[in-house]
Amino acid sequence: MKSKIKQWIDLAKKKFGLEDYKLADSRFSRRVNIFNETEYTFSMEWFPSDETEREDEDSNPPGTAAIEINVHTEKIESIIFVMGKTYAKNGVEFKTRKLEEMITWIEEETGLVYGEQFQLHRQEDGEYRFKECYKGVAVSPSGFIDVRVDEEGRLISFSVHGQFPAKEMVEEDIFSLTLDSIEALKKDQVKLIEFPSFEQKKIFPVYALEEIFVTNDGAETIPFEVFVDSRGYLKIDEMISWEEPISLQPFEREVFDWSEDITAEQAFSSEPAPDSFPITKDEQEKCLRIVKEVLAQEYPEQSGKWNLKTLHREKSFIHAIIRANEQTNRVFQRKLMVIIDAEKEKAINLIDNNMMLDVFHEFEVAETVAITKEEAFAKLKDHFELTPIYVYDFERKKYRLCGKLDCHYGVHAGSGNVTFLDDL
Repeated sequence: MKSKIKQWIDLAKKKFGLEDYKLADSRFSRRVNIFNETEYTFSMEWFPSDETEREDEDSNPPGTAAIEINVHTEKIESIIFVMGKTYAKNGVEFKTRKLEEMITWIEEETGLVYGEQFQLHRQEDGEYRFKECYKGVAVSPSGFIDVRVDEEGRLISFSVHGQFPAKEMVEEDIFSLTLDSIEALKKDQVKLIEFPSFEQKKIFPVYALEEIFVTNDGAETIPFEVFVDSRGYLKIDEMISWEEPISLQPFEREVFDWSEDITAEQAFSSEPAPDSFPITKDEQEKCLRIVKEVLAQEYPEQSGKWNLKTLHREKSFIHAIIRANEQTNRVFQRKLMVIIDAEKEKAINLIDNNMMLDVFHEFEVAETVAITKEEAFAKLKDHFELTPIYVYDFERKKYRLCGKLDCHYGVHAGSGNVTFLDDL
């Protein structure tokens, strides 16, 4: 293990031209990917030689090189020169700053193939973003590759995020879905949504399409919101109610530490992280009981008004996502999250987004609804988009070809005017 770590340190020093740097810190960390696999990372922080220490625990001196190496693939996952300043000598430099030069270096560094597994998303002022794909088709959850260079073409940041699936992970298909074949779904996905304008302090009721994935055969749909977080959650969908007040000690939030001390032995043995284990039936029952107790304490008059939607593990705790049974048409909906220590069988924190939503109470509704959903649908019909995308199916454990139904426009429910949603 020590020889391998030394090899990575020497590799980083040579590859990125860190002769005038000194290694200030190194550590192991881990995460669970969408395939429920535990990935370990070896992180290094290199200080410029004239810097001896941090000003505080949460900051590094300008020019610090923060580097992460994937323990399993031994490939660089990221390097960032703090504040975009580098003192590297004979490091990575793109002399022409042309896209072709950038692509060649990324392919050599990652082993990925341009056009097959990643493609250019945008390029401007020394910043390049590439998005994950499979044979040129977009992928969800989407990964990306970011590269930044300074005016001299010297690398100042590089990062790779995503899974970039191998061929055996994909159910290949020829995209055959059409907008005409999903006419009924298009109408169902048009919703009346209230968009807030912070500049005008008003709320605008707008008919807009709720984006969704549709399988290539048109037989199934996958909600887009599933992929806000890259891992699947355990669906519970159970109303929380109680018949009489639960007499317990007042709920107290605890200070807890998200960080983990990961050893080299854990990393090199690929020890599964606690977050990778399924939530057992016994844990589900405990979480239901704990959530009920917390809600009865904090919201005693609201029995039956909340629904426990999902449970998922994060940093060794179980997070319970709870939503109000009666939802509004607002873009931002009422939500609670109870963080549970399953071993101690207790809640340690409660997060309520009501404080954020209180901001909108002062907003006035800009207009009354004057047109119907059918009228709005007719105005939006020519703006609908259906694009192919490979979506990871958590049950099949494969990527499936789908169509992403989307629309970048909405219809003001009062005036009937069509508007670009980004302008709201």
